Amino acid sequence: MKRPALSFLLFLLVNLVGTALAADPYMQTDPLLYPYAPSLLQWEKTDTDFVEPETCGACHPQKYREWQGSMHAIALKDPIYHGELNLAIQAIGPEAARVCLGCHTPIAVVTGEIKGPGLTKASSMALAGVSCDACHSIKGHTHWQTPSHQPENTSAILSPGTAAILTKYGPLKSGDGCGAGFHQCIESPLHTSTDLCASCHQVLNYKTHTPLGLTYQEWKSGAYSVANIHCQDCHMVEIDTFKQSADTFRKPTKGEYRHYFNGANFLLYELTRLAAEKSGDESLAAIALKKYTMAVERLQAATDLEIIPIFRDHRLAEIKVRVKNIRAGHNLPTSVTNLRQVWLEVTAIDAQNQTILSTGSLNAHGELSSDVRLLNTLGQDSSLCFAVDPWAVETFSKNDTVPPKGYRDIHYGLSVERGDPITIEVALRYRQVDPHVAKKILSNLPDKGHLERIYGITEIPQLPIIDMRRKTVVINKTH
Repeated sequence: MKRPALSFLLFLLVNLVGTALAADPYMQTDPLLYPYAPSLLQWEKTDTDFVEPETCGACHPQKYREWQGSMHAIALKDPIYHGELNLAIQAIGPEAARVCLGCHTPIAVVTGEIKGPGLTKASSMALAGVSCDACHSIKGHTHWQTPSHQPENTSAILSPGTAAILTKYGPLKSGDGCGAGFHQCIESPLHTSTDLCASCHQVLNYKTHTPLGLTYQEWKSGAYSVANIHCQDCHMVEIDTFKQSADTFRKPTKGEYRHYFNGANFLLYELTRLAAEKSGDESLAAIALKKYTMAVERLQAATDLEIIPIFRDHRLAEIKVRVKNIRAGHNLPTSVTNLRQVWLEVTAIDAQNQTILSTGSLNAHGELSSDVRLLNTLGQDSSLCFAVDPWAVETFSKNDTVPPKGYRDIHYGLSVERGDPITIEVALRYRQVDPHVAKKILSNLPDKGHLERIYGITEIPQLPIIDMRRKTVVINKTH
């Protein structure tokens, strides 16, 4: 038999490779390295179980109380998360659950307890969400081994030790008496670094591995990273310490750190307070209220506004509003920025008290006007069409978020004759999600009685809005 020519073999090989690439153009996840994919968790499994947070609280009561009602503690109980997860499973199948659950209840993922939405069959360990052991069992990470070669989708290694000797990783040095004989302490520089948080605060599309929530990347590219100010230095401290870290780049002292994990998700704190009041847990209700107040204070401390008049031919032609990110170590907003709503409400009033400019207001249904200027992103699917759902978003057509220690300028045209001064009123407002999106998500909870049974509400509440900053100036129409 005549052997085929070498050129033909090369032609065949190139075509086979080309066909394979065309069939699946996305980055592949190694199932041996990541057995819980698309969650990129790893677990050094032994003969021991993970420790429930109540057990940790017996020796660490203050840290336990600080953790209670935090975003980490209630990560699995978030109804918006469960509605979104249920929609994802309906759209692309059960594999979507792992990429979300890996961050919202990592221990339940590796033990195989939870594989989908809903809370009715969840154990107390699973319900604890991002519990003490979920963080303090982290031995390391695989950020640079992921398909995207960066942190993504819970790229952490859990190693709780053995039944003979439990291991807990943290910032404290090992020493006599550490762990009180219950566990050994292993000093971990990772636990004072943003790389610890990056595993979950860098969310990528489960298939394409393109970034959706860029919080880590935003920090890494900004001034806080250069100044050695990490997530813990702002989110694990009191408000005044947070301001000092952001303003002066001074790292907090050891005694200033708290297990608050406080951020901008004030809505979930409010829901937690409602649930606690319904169950009669006054202590948790008070904790949730405190964290709600802290979240609002953080939002209101994060930004500043500057109103700049622009004149042409000795006439006022434009108003430039400069939105400054003065204290957030990442972009504003951050994380699922195509769902967040940060916008400017601008009003110009003349000397006769007549409104000559109005934009960014809400109608009676809580809907934004069509001319609103949103500081957000716009997602696109594989066909470059507008997309909102995280599993569908592959790229972004717009990014108007405000980088750390940076600003965005937004211009508003005015047609003003000579005469008396005008008053410019500007408000920077924040809402966690569009009310139509929230209604869609919460209408798809797997447990239809979830809202009433847990929170005591029978309909989707009106989403609260926070004024991050307000400013008023009076400008002469000529100069």
